[in-house]
Amino acid sequence: MVTRTRAAATAVVLSGALLAAATPTFAGASAPAAPTAPTTSADDDYTTKLVTVEVTSQKARTKVAGLGLDVTSKVTPKGLQVILHSKADEKKLRDAGLSWKVKDADLAKTVRTNRAKDRAYDRRVTRSGLPSGRTTYRTLDETNAEIDALARRYPGLVRTFTLPNRTVDGRTVRGFEVTTDAKNIEDGKPVLVMMGAIHAREWPTVDHTMEFAYDLLQGYGRDARITKIVKNERVIFVPVVNPDGFHVSRSAEPLGNFSQFDYEMKRKNCSISSATPERFRGGTCDDNPAGRLRGTDLNRNFPGFWGGPGASATWSSDTFRGDGPGSEPETDNMRKLISSRQVTGLISNHTYSNLVLRPPSIASTGASPDEPLYKALGESMTNANGYTNQASYQLYDTSGSTEDWSYWITGGLGFTFEISPNGFHEAYEDAVVAEYLGKAPAAGAGKGGNREAYLRMAEANMNPKYHSTIVGKAPASRRLLLSKSFTSQTSPVIQPGGVVGEPITYADTLTSALDPKTGNFRWAVNPSTRPLVAGRWGRDALAPQQPTITLTNPEGTPAVGQSERTTFTIEGMPKYDNAKAEVRVGWPGGADWDVYILDADGNTVGSAASLANPEVAVLIDPKPGQYTVVVENYEGGNAAEDWTGEVRFLAPDPKIETGIKESWTLSCVDKRDRVLATREVVVDRGQTVDVGNVCQKPKKGSKK
Repeated sequence: MVTRTRAAATAVVLSGALLAAATPTFAGASAPAAPTAPTTSADDDYTTKLVTVEVTSQKARTKVAGLGLDVTSKVTPKGLQVILHSKADEKKLRDAGLSWKVKDADLAKTVRTNRAKDRAYDRRVTRSGLPSGRTTYRTLDETNAEIDALARRYPGLVRTFTLPNRTVDGRTVRGFEVTTDAKNIEDGKPVLVMMGAIHAREWPTVDHTMEFAYDLLQGYGRDARITKIVKNERVIFVPVVNPDGFHVSRSAEPLGNFSQFDYEMKRKNCSISSATPERFRGGTCDDNPAGRLRGTDLNRNFPGFWGGPGASATWSSDTFRGDGPGSEPETDNMRKLISSRQVTGLISNHTYSNLVLRPPSIASTGASPDEPLYKALGESMTNANGYTNQASYQLYDTSGSTEDWSYWITGGLGFTFEISPNGFHEAYEDAVVAEYLGKAPAAGAGKGGNREAYLRMAEANMNPKYHSTIVGKAPASRRLLLSKSFTSQTSPVIQPGGVVGEPITYADTLTSALDPKTGNFRWAVNPSTRPLVAGRWGRDALAPQQPTITLTNPEGTPAVGQSERTTFTIEGMPKYDNAKAEVRVGWPGGADWDVYILDADGNTVGSAASLANPEVAVLIDPKPGQYTVVVENYEGGNAAEDWTGEVRFLAPDPKIETGIKESWTLSCVDKRDRVLATREVVVDRGQTVDVGNVCQKPKKGSKK
């Protein structure tokens, strides 16, 4: 362990919680590391480690995410898990005043152990319990072959497609959609998109995406629940968003050392940034001077809030955001797909850390106007897979992520699944079979697992309260178009070295179509007003806040490394409305005390373990009941430098309503795409609007 030199950090929020409403501005910036050359071959003998960086506040975790390190999505009460590939990585943490504890001293050995488990499982098991029966991770070629095989086996239920942009290495991005009469893509059904392998090394995401497709196809006509979904909804699958990176990672000959040239751990796509020094530009994606560090992190490249905190401006970083907002062909593919359909729901599958995440991805954005609905839907899914339900920012800020474009711009409800607890591609039996089916040792054992979570998302996506609906009439010979165009801004762009520049403006055009075959139509669409401009969620206080509680310090002083406990009680409605509880512990002198908050069941729900004085742990929307404060004497605590503490309670932030209402432009066109009539349609989430006969021109003097 590195000597403890932690930078002062603020309070941590670990409980599943709502973000208090904030003004709808773009995020402030934390300075990223200046551009550096990638790790060189001199570090190939470094033993790659999984460490827990001792940062317990969201702000401090965001700082770590901006250092250009290989940051995971795993947060524990002790800090954020990070993969250290070199002595240079250690130096970045040390220079930032951060310390860490080693979680896995030889991560490559763990990966080799998992691959040995995979081989043993494949030899032992002829057919798994998965719908496909697979026993090994899919390759890119196998995935594409399965797509074609499913289309042949279920011709009426499957439509395949290829997204418009080829990748840097010339590969196509394949997808398919599942519903009755699949080839009629203008049927007006609600649309759910399932995505996998945005990050190359996250192999389980491909298998989870494919297995859900198998479930729907095999269950149609046999299982009433699945039959209803397939009849009334269109599910679009893009199992491998990043085929170049996935192919490199999945087919590479593992070196087993996690070095720069161990391509199994590649995360990004294969593009070469304009900032890449000439000496790192040569070779192919699977054999080049930059190794696995070539490329852009596609989940930091979407234009929504691009360029802000939680992404790197350094080309060699694992979280490199790309040369511009939406610059990558794979990112543009997904934007074009989502913009051309009414995608009312989306799941972007990732690994790892057992999370279901929802927007916002940046804390200062403010809670989405759909926060209560969003949170409840997330909870429904986590009740099935045993994951933690939280907003993305509660992990750390991540600018340029998929849902921070798709939700704020289109209004479709999008989630990120972080699958499995401990690795990017753990043993197949655990990360795929157990996690998907809800079998031990998965957190969803006995609850249904990710299979059940996906089904719940699909069922919610059919429910009119989660989207908007337009009904009306139009001749069967006509076609209807729904469109709008607008510009938005990225975050203020953090430049290399930490200078914050102006936001960049980017444009979106959303255009979808409906074929009113029967004359009467029902069209599931997204709200006409973008969440980005609609406002932010909040509420008025329903009662006063609980008075401040002074914490009782037990007699005596624990030795260094030991702790003592005290309790307090939070009272709730109707007496008090406590939106936040701040547990503050301070002391005189130069000691260092750490604070951990336990609920009545002994679960850690908050902590503060920095060099700050006072330490402040925050609980958001805390449940009434008794809590225990564990105060640890980390360093130097004695009778003269003993702690005192209190619990302060804060009111909720009010709701922000901008009053802005945007409209869809609904057009009736003929077979030659000549516009015959148009009208503006304003529709909110959960609302149904009857537009009458769309193709009938309003009479003179009519208000329509």
